[in-house]
Amino acid sequence: MYRQSIQFPVKDAALREDVHALGGLIGETLRDQGGEEFFELVEGDRLAAILRRDGDPKGGVDLQERTQGRSPSAATDLTRAFSIWFMAVNTAEKAHRVRRRREYLSDSSTSQPGGIADCIGRLQRSGVSLEQALQLIGKMSIEPVFTAHPTESTRRTILRKQQHMAHDLLDRTNPTSTRAELDMLWARVRLEITSIWQTEEHPREGLTVVDEREHVLFFLIDILYRVVPLFYEEIEAALAHAYSVPVETLDVPNILRFGSWVGGDMDGNADVHGKTIRETLQRHQQLIVSTYFSECQQLAESLSQSANRVSVSAALAECIDAYTVVLPGAKALAPARHDRMPYRVFFGQVSERLKASYEGRPNAYQNPDELLSDIGLAAQSLIENRGRHAGYFLVRRLMRRVRTFGFHLATLDVIQHAHLHDQVIAQGLDQKTWPSLPAAERLRQLRDLLVRDQGPTAAFDAMGRRSLWVFEAIAQARHKFGGRSIGEYIVSGARGPEDILAVLLLARWADITDKRTGECPLDVAPLLESIDTLEAAGDVLGALHAEPAYRRHLEARANRQMVVIGYSDTNKQGGIAASRWALQVAQVQLLDAARAAGINLLIFHGRGGTPARGGGRTEHLVESLPSGAMRGGVLRLTEQGEVVNQSYSLRPIAMRTLERTFASVALATAHAAQMPPVPADQIAAMRSIAAHSREAYGNLVFGGPEFFEYFRAATPLDVIERMHIASRPASREGGAGVQALRPVPWVFAWTQSRHMLPGWFGFGSGLQAALEQHGEGVIARMTAQWPFFGHLLDDVEAMLGRTDLEIAGHYDALAADPLQAFAQTIAKEYALTVRHVLHLRGSARLLDSDPTLQRSIKLRNPYVDPMHLMQVDLLRRWRATQRQDQALFGALRATIIGIAQGLQATG
Repeated sequence: MYRQSIQFPVKDAALREDVHALGGLIGETLRDQGGEEFFELVEGDRLAAILRRDGDPKGGVDLQERTQGRSPSAATDLTRAFSIWFMAVNTAEKAHRVRRRREYLSDSSTSQPGGIADCIGRLQRSGVSLEQALQLIGKMSIEPVFTAHPTESTRRTILRKQQHMAHDLLDRTNPTSTRAELDMLWARVRLEITSIWQTEEHPREGLTVVDEREHVLFFLIDILYRVVPLFYEEIEAALAHAYSVPVETLDVPNILRFGSWVGGDMDGNADVHGKTIRETLQRHQQLIVSTYFSECQQLAESLSQSANRVSVSAALAECIDAYTVVLPGAKALAPARHDRMPYRVFFGQVSERLKASYEGRPNAYQNPDELLSDIGLAAQSLIENRGRHAGYFLVRRLMRRVRTFGFHLATLDVIQHAHLHDQVIAQGLDQKTWPSLPAAERLRQLRDLLVRDQGPTAAFDAMGRRSLWVFEAIAQARHKFGGRSIGEYIVSGARGPEDILAVLLLARWADITDKRTGECPLDVAPLLESIDTLEAAGDVLGALHAEPAYRRHLEARANRQMVVIGYSDTNKQGGIAASRWALQVAQVQLLDAARAAGINLLIFHGRGGTPARGGGRTEHLVESLPSGAMRGGVLRLTEQGEVVNQSYSLRPIAMRTLERTFASVALATAHAAQMPPVPADQIAAMRSIAAHSREAYGNLVFGGPEFFEYFRAATPLDVIERMHIASRPASREGGAGVQALRPVPWVFAWTQSRHMLPGWFGFGSGLQAALEQHGEGVIARMTAQWPFFGHLLDDVEAMLGRTDLEIAGHYDALAADPLQAFAQTIAKEYALTVRHVLHLRGSARLLDSDPTLQRSIKLRNPYVDPMHLMQVDLLRRWRATQRQDQALFGALRATIIGIAQGLQATG
């Protein structure tokens, strides 16, 4: 039986109990909120779906009949009911991950695999000394960069309610809890579930850039700000344990940084511009300064030492005296009775300076180093006066935060597409044909314009002026918010040196050149996001460095060059295997070209949320990198969509995410020189897989306009386009079909219909060709020995496991009869891919090697199935109204959100 096949091992018994209890609680909530008839309707769908999954034909027929013709309000409420269950189960799974981590941490006999203690222990056992380990950590840099996501925008209110539920679920297993305390706990959980039921999950209006920014700031302030000091303390504790040294003798350097694209990503979004950049950085600064203010207030409350009980350092006493004169407002924060409590008085004074910084008044901190210097005085005074266990570690945690977040909170990258730069240059030169000129001709003219330092010769329209104001905003932001506030200027759609020199020209036209060097004070990074450009990445970097104007610019920027490699568009262009291989080839070429040119290269991984767009575990990304890619110990990568929620939604989970990233980067950096080269026969086989998979994928997706017609019919793309969840359109301007569609709606639509096509299509054909050309032995060795291929296989299998062609068949029926051949081609490739993957795995069923994911999919299927069938019926009816019926559209919108919650995939 289907339900009986869902097994929870002993280690997950608490999760099973949580899921069962939450199911009962949600049932009670549905009765309470919707009445007995509504509850029976939901339960009837669920039981019919279970029968269907058990192979009972009656269950399938019954479910099909039940989900037809429902009113929009009934469909919306039913979808909401299943969504609430998914939300609760997702939260329970997160809480269980925290519970399992705690079990490892409380057991001194073993370390959690992939954790910090496990990593440090492995380094020590491999012969790395403490000094070498500290040097290794010192050269590491880990920088997650948060980006906006068109389909993941859960309200912060609901995110906080989910946090409260997770905390209560963790408390449930406390053996000391009384019956009354447990009853109160479940009452709190029920309160959160009921209030979530009564709260719109997403705002009905389209999201603005401000909404997207606040979504990211929730994770930065509510989660990561709290976690950062604990991350370093765990590293120091692991080092102390592994090398038998006192932990107080250790002070590991800062290696964490955070970035954001929200408020700076202008590509295809006219609502992002110079003003948005300034407002975003202002918001960053005000939020982090106010958070420091609150923490200093807490420190003032905690550090209650009296001067007649303990001394303070002379330096701190002098600072207090000086601030008493220049900060009269601080006296209001520290009443007269606190005069003999020096730390309380001092942190009141620091709070006053922070308040002045927030309000832009005199006596403000000019930069975070000034704040750090003040806090350091208190830390040193505590050390010198028996305060190590009387507040020193609290002060030290604040110092960690200031070193990490500064006054900028997160470094804002600025992104714009190369074609817009060409349009602005065309205006400035009064050359309307500029964008259509051959690349070589544009490059020749750009060289000449830069050498002659020629300014614009014609007036700009509003778009042109707004584009130049961006450069002015960047220069002003660096001056006002500090050098770390602005990161890279990223040129999306870059194909050659002409696209980078165009930015230098526009910066000169905006008059932001450095007066000392005469060069543009920007770090310009090409975003290589097509397969062809990635496969020529070495030539692109070499040609760029060969340009005298750019070489001078690079020398003024410490010879540092960042290159962004895009995972999303490449997948849409060639399928998962060709995309991953092109990214691998690009990294090898970039490393070789940088080495030859003497460039300090940093590769920035522009990943999406799902495996189809490069998403997944960070340690898998690191393990898959080519030899030499981690030699410098630097990892910068985007975090987007469901990955952000899954990886950072709770503080212990964020901690686990950071420690796994630390462990993978540290081990890869330590063993970079020991990585064996990939055998030539395996590289040749991978080339075959990539080439033949791309051919199969291209024949399907780009074989003719009919495929896009099938895609639009057999997925809810038309609903996704109209949902306006994000601040940018689903397609790029000036194009049509698959080519113009952005990667997120492309993947999201296929996910909703359960085809999951971008995550696996073509891989089976590629494997078939490689097996025929290179033999089974080579492919088997690739699977066992090459992490890159092993993780690619993991991702494909995961996507195949989530695919359900029986459900997809209901969506296929929405397409006209002449288009049904596409569904048959997809089914044939699916069967081929599954057969080869199972053979390579030596498994009978998909995901036998990952029982946790296998169980998760099985657990969710009976609750997702009714939403799929309702969505198909609603699509048919909505389209029959020429997509005009707003009630039906509202119900469809609910099914989109519900299915995404159930599958934990938003594209």
